[in-house]
Amino acid sequence: MDNAPDATDGIDHPERELLRVARIGRAQGMRGEVTVQVFTDEPEWRFEPGSVLWSEDGGTEYVVESSRTFKKRWIIKLEGCDDRDASEALNGTMLYGEADDPEDMLEADEWYPKDLIGLEARLAEGNGLGLPAGSPDAEPIGKVVDVIDGPAQDLLKIRLTHPVTTGTGKDGEPVVEKTALVPFVAELVPEIDPEGGFLTIDPPGGLIPGL
Repeated sequence: MDNAPDATDGIDHPERELLRVARIGRAQGMRGEVTVQVFTDEPEWRFEPGSVLWSEDGGTEYVVESSRTFKKRWIIKLEGCDDRDASEALNGTMLYGEADDPEDMLEADEWYPKDLIGLEARLAEGNGLGLPAGSPDAEPIGKVVDVIDGPAQDLLKIRLTHPVTTGTGKDGEPVVEKTALVPFVAELVPEIDPEGGFLTIDPPGGLIPGL
């Protein structure tokens, strides 16, 4: 299509680590703008004019021509996307950006989902439940298996080491809780140690089944 955004063939592009930034939604107006569903905490930087975004495989490059907000929504225009037909053709396209420097993120106490998935979840020292803290020699609460986008903050999905029966369902079968969702905030997740392979949790009563 003549009005498709500028793109470059990704065969010879250097290897780069890409992270999900946004998903293109509906066309906005007639001049090629699109609304986006945002998956980044840095939209001002990611959507700054001249910023480069990529397709998931890194093979297609999209350059931000302009961006603005309207009623708490981000609206962007990509170079080469100049009319409504072109913007409608992009509906559903996922946009990715280059990962931040790991050392900078560590200093800022910021994390990507891939850094958290697979970590053991242990009870924090001095936790509010008054239970013994987890240790390398003790069984963990469970393991982080997913990071879910929540309306207020991300949620850690933890697969419990020991599923807990919490009652009986309408069919008479026991209700077994195999996972728990923990808001990813410093008060509840005070320590993260990727090199050690664990993070600690200081949960209130009732947040983790069985505790």
